[in-house]
Amino acid sequence: MKIKLIPEKCIACGICHIHAPEIFDYTDEGIVTFYKTDELEEHFPTDNKTISAVKSCPVGALQITERD
Repeated sequence: MKIKLIPEKCIACGICHIHAPEIFDYTDEGIVTFYKTDELEEHFPTDNKTISAVKSCPVGALQITERD
């Protein structure tokens, strides 16, 4: 699946990192980023942890833009 980050919406609540720490990380300012890249869109294997992280974002800073 393909996930898109919308950093300007991020409130640095940490929920995505709790659900999928191997996917989501934070900048020094506390804004969401992907763990291994600075890109705003990236492909990841579809799994329940990642889907849960995206769906749990209270402000919609994470979006699934393409499903496998």
